[in-house]
Amino acid sequence: MNQAQTDAPLRRTFRGSRDALLQKAVDEPELGWRVLVTLNAFRLLISTALLLLFAVGSEPHFFGDAKPTLFAATAAGYLVFAILSAVSLRQQWVPRVALAVTQQLVDIGAIVILMHASGGISSGLGGLLVIFIGAASLVIPITVSATLAAVATFFILGEQFYSQLSNASVLANYPAAGILSGVIFAMALVTQPLARRIRASEALARQFGVDLKNLSELNEYIVQHLRESIVVLDSANAIRLINSSAMQLLGVDTAPPGRPLDEVAVSLAEYIEAWRADRSLSSHPELTLITEGDNARITAHLAPLGKDGQRKGPILVFLEDVSDMNARVQQSKLASLGRLSASIAHEIRNPVGAMSHAAQLLQESPVLTDDDKRLTEIIQTHSSRVSHIIDNVLQLSRRESSRPERLALRDWLQEFASEFERTLELQESELSVADLPDDLEVRMDRGHLRQVLWNLCDNAVKYASETGGIMVEIAGGRLAGQGRPYIDVLDCGLGVDKATADKIFEPFFTARSGGTGLGLYISRELCELNRATLLYLDRPGGGSIFRIVFADPDRWDTQDTQ
Repeated sequence: MNQAQTDAPLRRTFRGSRDALLQKAVDEPELGWRVLVTLNAFRLLISTALLLLFAVGSEPHFFGDAKPTLFAATAAGYLVFAILSAVSLRQQWVPRVALAVTQQLVDIGAIVILMHASGGISSGLGGLLVIFIGAASLVIPITVSATLAAVATFFILGEQFYSQLSNASVLANYPAAGILSGVIFAMALVTQPLARRIRASEALARQFGVDLKNLSELNEYIVQHLRESIVVLDSANAIRLINSSAMQLLGVDTAPPGRPLDEVAVSLAEYIEAWRADRSLSSHPELTLITEGDNARITAHLAPLGKDGQRKGPILVFLEDVSDMNARVQQSKLASLGRLSASIAHEIRNPVGAMSHAAQLLQESPVLTDDDKRLTEIIQTHSSRVSHIIDNVLQLSRRESSRPERLALRDWLQEFASEFERTLELQESELSVADLPDDLEVRMDRGHLRQVLWNLCDNAVKYASETGGIMVEIAGGRLAGQGRPYIDVLDCGLGVDKATADKIFEPFFTARSGGTGLGLYISRELCELNRATLLYLDRPGGGSIFRIVFADPDRWDTQDTQ
């Protein structure tokens, strides 16, 4: 089968659809009403202009000089009819074809009378009938249009005959009247195919508009229901398009076009701003977003939409939630650590305990020298360190589920600070707790929160002591805009460089000797178990800030009761 045979059914289908559309367009009423409205506006303009020319002009008048009274009365009546027609068109009191025929009959009578009052065919006013009848032929059947052209011809020729009978000095111009009548007939007949084409084009344009609207709605539906999260930003980082998946990931209910991105996701907006200015920054960053709902770690894929990949213009941002992926990775790590911990418990812990016990017994011997005692102390110290590492690893494998409860932060932090100071024997000025609002509450497992805060404060004391003085601050409040409660642990240590800051929450990573590298990892795991998150922030002027951002307790209570 050749290409022509293949395309023939398509052509027949299209031709059939087009013919059906053309036939439907013939009866399309909307175009007819618009033509009548436009024609009546022209009628208002002509009648008003003729009255003004007659009223302000000096004698001899440009129009109506032959019979001024008749001209003025006819023009005024014509203007009143145009006004009444405008009201009727607006309310659509009269059927369209009936109204068009009535208007044409009035037009023919009024124009012929005005032409007679202005000296006959030589006044040129008869040419207005070409416009009125030609335009009306767009909305009325051809037989009616031809009949109206015949009526106009009869009136024009009749006016010439009446002028000659009433005034013998007037010379009738039948050739000009005949030419004008012929033009009117031609316009009435020629306009019909043109009207058919106009109506067809109108119907096609309307159909294309419906198709485009349907296609736009389909595209919008597809974009909104994609599993991928998509955000389109303009050059000023204002949101131009965002789908429902992205709004859910960013924790917002609505994001109308034109809303700045920094009102929705501050960390993402800050990175994109830096990425536009620095081409060395990655187009695939991993960020932690603090939202109204749960916290989310996302990977953003930034794709410039401008020419030649210019970063200054609009960009398309694909957001991927890596929390589930990280959770699966963490579960795999925990499973591996669980198997390792079982082996450690049997293969390492018992020998380490035996060595520690033997060192304690050996230290009690009266025959040991000072050097021997020093060696036994080293054995005990490192045995304790190995036991501590084993305890941390075992804690990961047998982590219990969260039992959250509402806690008033102000009273709870005061009790925690007192216990921490007594345990570490700190001076009163070395640990301070900022004054918090009485109504500041969080929802978290009491034991988990104590363990996380103890790890953070213990690290703060150790790192702050490296600078020659200990000053640890505990502050809290609510995040601006979101209202989520948070706790900050601030120290005056050396801080964490940018390269290390991305790794401090990884298991077994430590930047100093003597640590296990599990404290911050366990702290973040416990926070995420309670729908909170643990973040590291640089402290202005030096030092570190570890921030615990809690989920909104009121929102969590609402979700739990549903």
